[in-house]
Amino acid sequence: MSGFGFLPNEGFFGVGATPGTPMLQTQILRDAARKYLATHGDIPVGKSDVEKIQEAINIANTWVENCTQFPLTTTNSDVAWSRRDWLDSSITGWQKLVEPLAEGMVSALTKVLTEMGPQFGSPEIADPDFIENSGTSNFGVDAFLPVMRGFMGQLIATQLGQSIGALSVSITGSNDVAIPLFENPGARLIPQNVAAWGAGLEIPEQEIAIYLALREVSAQRLFAHTPWLSQYIRDLITAYGKGITVDIQSIQQQAETAMSSGELDITNPESINLAINQGMFQPEQSPAQAAALGKLEITLALIEGWIDHITTLSAAERLPSLSALQETQRRSRIESAPTQQLFASLLGLEVSPRKMRECANFWNEIYKISADSGIEIRDHRWEDPSLLPTSDDLADPAAFLASTTVPDDLSGLI
Repeated sequence: MSGFGFLPNEGFFGVGATPGTPMLQTQILRDAARKYLATHGDIPVGKSDVEKIQEAINIANTWVENCTQFPLTTTNSDVAWSRRDWLDSSITGWQKLVEPLAEGMVSALTKVLTEMGPQFGSPEIADPDFIENSGTSNFGVDAFLPVMRGFMGQLIATQLGQSIGALSVSITGSNDVAIPLFENPGARLIPQNVAAWGAGLEIPEQEIAIYLALREVSAQRLFAHTPWLSQYIRDLITAYGKGITVDIQSIQQQAETAMSSGELDITNPESINLAINQGMFQPEQSPAQAAALGKLEITLALIEGWIDHITTLSAAERLPSLSALQETQRRSRIESAPTQQLFASLLGLEVSPRKMRECANFWNEIYKISADSGIEIRDHRWEDPSLLPTSDDLADPAAFLASTTVPDDLSGLI
């Protein structure tokens, strides 16, 4: 237990296990993320960086203005962030987003331990030294649950923190993950990552900056005008988390097989963490979980597709290298999509690049259906999650629109 931070001098509850506190401690998230970032380097933002990015964002906002109903409602002076700036600023958003998943895992384990309660109260499996150090004389299920909660919280927080650190090295802007993480979304680019993203393209730096700024301000406007979106995504993760179950027999069989082959060492916390990250003990999905993941996948793809669509619409007649920039973006998404990496490891969810392209095409078709009100019809779909399409609707945008739009003149229906 000491390998996971549960030391005798820290009391029975251990690190982050006090009842009533969040499972995922922001300090653990931040420390794990910074530790990862420290091995990859972080260049401070210079004055010239700020000036170049401010110019790119100003141009992007001007171009996007006539391509969406979502106006620019707020401006932020900190348009250029370092990797560390994004990391520190996004921690709270990640904690709120993933907390329901962590709670779901603990609830599933609590149910198992409750069913096995008599075994956990038996003196032959209770360590007298641990009981003495923990300050409790009854090492039953109720006494063990806070320890388990702290253990799981620290394990998941460490894994999530490492993923956040990896994201800070690859994303080009504050909204590049295409998830509403910030309470007050702004448009910001990360100069160090922008330079790495455009390295070797032989495209003028300003074009690269404007293209990435277009994606950034498109996301910012969408998130600013969909206050329901972040809670909706959290609710889907909560629904998935509530469906988590633990099959002890299956886990025992997997563990025994892994230990006999040398893949798992239960005395080594890093070995256990690696096994979990690789999905060794991932349970089968329930129908409710599959439904939640399906809604989450289409939501993330619709966000990404909308950003792509608005960027293309804004830059089509203005950026000479748009096709090359879009191809670079597609390749980067296939190779190391930010949200792909995170949700694949936590939920087993992978949003395919094909699904993102289908969503971009969907938004484009909705926009073109009505020359006079295409923008209004398209952006109206973001007023409420019930107005968004399902995966099945993507193939025929016109039919979807016809089946979900109330005609202005209802006389023909009488």
